[in-house]
Parts: sequence; structure tokens; C-alpha cells
Amino acid sequence: MDRRSFLTKAAIGGAGAAAAGTLAAPALAQSAPKVTWRLTSSFPKSLDTIFGGAEVLSKMVSEASDGNFQIQVFSAGELVPGLQAADAAANGTVEACHTVGYYYWGKDPAWAVAAAVPFSLSARGINAWHYHGGGIDLYNEFLAKQGLFGLPGGNTGVQMGGWFRKEINTVADLQGLKMRVGGFAGKVMEKLGVVPQQIAGGDIYPALEKGTIDATEWVGPYDDEKLGFYKVAPYYYYPGWWEGGPTIHFMFNKAAYEGLPPSYQALLRTAAHATDADMLQKYDYKNPTAIKSLVAQGAQLRPFSPEILEACFNAANEVYAEMETTNPEFAKLWGSIKAFRNDNYLWTQVAEYNYDTFMMIKQRGGQL
Repeated sequence: MDRRSFLTKAAIGGAGAAAAGTLAAPALAQSAPKVTWRLTSSFPKSLDTIFGGAEVLSKMVSEASDGNFQIQVFSAGELVPGLQAADAAANGTVEACHTVGYYYWGKDPAWAVAAAVPFSLSARGINAWHYHGGGIDLYNEFLAKQGLFGLPGGNTGVQMGGWFRKEINTVADLQGLKMRVGGFAGKVMEKLGVVPQQIAGGDIYPALEKGTIDATEWVGPYDDEKLGFYKVAPYYYYPGWWEGGPTIHFMFNKAAYEGLPPSYQALLRTAAHATDADMLQKYDYKNPTAIKSLVAQGAQLRPFSPEILEACFNAANEVYAEMETTNPEFAKLWGSIKAFRNDNYLWTQVAEYNYDTFMMIKQRGGQL
């Protein structure tokens, strides 16, 4: 090859390599574009475990995208009221929210089913249904009609039954009881004579102190201790049968989610899954210390009596029967959970229940 021919070919090859490099940069940039979203939470910053779930997601997404995908997190009330978080995500005011579906049950009871309804599944059970029983897809069939795409984003585990100013021993004791209790559970408790009250978190303590309400439910020991309810309503009942394993959801504006590169969509799914597990782990770690602290400060632990639980279970089934005949969306979601619930508790009572029961006996005997 002569020198002139070599230089000519080298120049052409060099120009081609340079052109390829020029073309590659936009392709790479397109796969990891700069994206900034806003997420509104339904929770105040003081609830570091629940509100913190959105911060966990934001941090994971930022780190995994080298800072190219940023999600700015706002607490309840900073952009919109906490109970309007899903509306804000649906109408595009924000791209995402972190909320609980049962907050919106008044629009349609189907909103609540994948979050928590009375006597549904435990945290492990609802997660099994979501991830392997088709729950995520079924709920998204419903959410798509609302302009949303949802993913599980946290769980508290079974909640407590709430704080009462007086002991509740029989169903008759529920008659006329004014209780701050969330939507769907309130509808069930109304059948037993309870008068449900909707009161914002910051207003609960003074309402209990003044006797404006007789009882309140909140979350569980770790979160409840911060609000000091034990000082004015010392009887702390369990379990919170209306929230056996409540799922908090990330809900994304459907168009915004679908407009993301596939890699970012996959990142959101992975980060939401990790956040879902992380929150439950935090509660499992923090609640044991908090319950001991509450008892030391005067909280009086009380189980709901079998009579009360049985009456509440029957009342819930009456409500479900009514809804299943009039609401196909509700019936589809609830029917799927019911089908799995039977098998779930069949299996749970075999190994898990017996192992835990034996270890609890040893704990009570001071042998652990």
C-alpha cells in the first residue's frame, strides 16, 4: 500500500470513527436523560417510617441513575393536602404520590382493596398476593381508569386497634362510641353502633383530651408513641383488624410513567419493591422497643374480646356482600384476595403459627 493511499484510508476511517462517536453520545443521553419529578406524600415528615419511604425511593433512583433521574419529595400539605395526593398525581399536578388507597374509598370502594380492608391478609399474605397472585396487575387495571399506575411501596404490618378512654369489653360498649377511624373500617363499625369521625392527625390529641371523641386508631407503637395518646386514652387495644397488612402505594401519573425510558421504568419498579420491604423491616425492628416504652409510661394493653372480633367479622362480611353485588371492580379485586386468603391461612397455621407459638411460650417463660 503506498503512503498516499494509506493516509487517505486512514483519514476516512478516522472521520468515520469520529462520526460514530458523535452519534453515540445522543444515544447514550437518550437512554439516561435528565428527568425531574415531584412526588407528594400523604404523610407528615414526623412519621419518619412512612414518609421516609418516599425518601428511600428517591435516593435509590437518584443513585442508580447517576443523578439523572431526580424525584423531589414533598410532605402532606406542602403542595396539596395529604388526602388529595392521588388526585394530584392523576391530574398531572405532580408526577407521583405516596399514599394509601383506602383514603379514596369514598370515590369507589375498589380503591381500598389492594391497600387494606377489614379481615383481609397479613403483611406477608398481601405481599404474596401483590407480587405473585396477580394483585399488582389487577389493581393497575382499576388504577389505569384513574390515570394512574401503582406499585406497592411500604407496609406497617398488622396495626393496633387504637386508644380508648374507657375499656371496651362487649359489643354493647361500642354503642354510641365516637371514634376517629379511617373510612372503610368506619363503615363496618357503624353497623355496631360506632360513630366514625374523620379528624386530621394533629387534631386527635386535643379531641381525645376534651372528650370530643372517645377513641382513635392511628398506626402502631412506634408512630403512636410520638403523639402521646396514652396520656388521655390509656387503653390500647389490639389487633387492628381493619388493617392486617396495609400496603402503602406509590402511584405515578400514567402518562408520565409510560413516557419514561424502559430503564427508568424498571428502576422505579425495583426501587419501589425495595422500599416496600424496607418499611416493614423498620416497623418490625422499631415496634418492639416502642411497645415496651408505652407500657412503661402507662399504656394499658387490652385484646379485643372474641365477641367483639366475631361481631366485627360478621359486620364486615355484610358490607362486602352488599358491595360485591353492586360494584364489579370491587368484586373482582376482593374475590381474588378471598380465593388466596383461604389457602394462605391454611398454610400459615401449619409451620409458621406453631413455630411462633412455641417461641412465644418460651419468651413468656423468660427462656429466650
